[in-house]
Amino acid sequence: MASRRFNRLQDDQEVHLLGVPMDHGAGRRGVGMGPSAIRIAGLQDKLKALGLAFVDHGDLLIRDVERAGQQAAKVEGKANHLPMIARACDALHEHVKRIVKKDAFPLVIGGDHSIAIGTIAGLMAAYKEEEAELRKDEPKTELTLGVIWIDAHGDLNTPQTSPSGNIHGMPVSCALGQGPKELTHIGGFAPKVYPNDIVLVGLRDLDRQEKAGILDSGVHAFTMKDIDERGMAAVMRDAINLATRNTDYLHVSFDIDSVDPRIAPGTGTTVFGGLTYREAHLAMEMIAESDALTSLELVEVNPILDVHNQTGQLAVDLIASALGKTIL
Repeated sequence: MASRRFNRLQDDQEVHLLGVPMDHGAGRRGVGMGPSAIRIAGLQDKLKALGLAFVDHGDLLIRDVERAGQQAAKVEGKANHLPMIARACDALHEHVKRIVKKDAFPLVIGGDHSIAIGTIAGLMAAYKEEEAELRKDEPKTELTLGVIWIDAHGDLNTPQTSPSGNIHGMPVSCALGQGPKELTHIGGFAPKVYPNDIVLVGLRDLDRQEKAGILDSGVHAFTMKDIDERGMAAVMRDAINLATRNTDYLHVSFDIDSVDPRIAPGTGTTVFGGLTYREAHLAMEMIAESDALTSLELVEVNPILDVHNQTGQLAVDLIASALGKTIL
């Protein structure tokens, strides 16, 4: 195993922001405006206040299926808008790969959760290139990625198990190499992540077949019942340990619907009984304190459903907590 790369953001390391205004992986439109809502809520000022060097790459160009015609918009089996989402995730993977190779910190904001397929592909494509360089001296080197997935949903569906066919319910499966080849093999390889290195946190709304898929997959899962019984701090200590004990990098993918809708109303798949404001911040604060975070993604902010950009503001504050903002 190569020496681990976990580290707190260094003083000279830039945070590179990329917005992905895609909402065709979801069942409701509007999350495509999420990157704008998060920026308007003051993300740049918040990061500058933390003393972080900040580069905004703007938004990835997403071609609307309405303009692309019926062929791009049709359902491919039970994977809605597959051609368009595959193209967008492939482009995203190239952008993320370039950010990593600049030794910058990737911060991706969405957009629906299907964008994680491209984010994780880009991270691993960059790490594989680094791995090839390390193999010159260490033939058995394999660089691996741990993932903490904070979400109300498991996102472990496939086109065969999904009731809706919405791809934002499939990105964990795609990272594991299960699903349409157009998504699983972005970057030319699969799987991207091993099951034992993925930790799901905050689950409370799972499809029937998805429950069995989670139990059979080998991923680690903490439901809201676990958080209720044990407390957020205990769950996050375990989650961070599980995601980092055998890996070289840590990616956190935060779906804003993990937070209770009374606090985060601006998202499309609301389910009551989610994380409180403080539980969500504690999770991000503990991730920052671990000094392990190497990339971050926040998704599913839908300003159409929001109240005075309340959810956009929460997203900004959670990102700040993950990147080192403390109370004292």
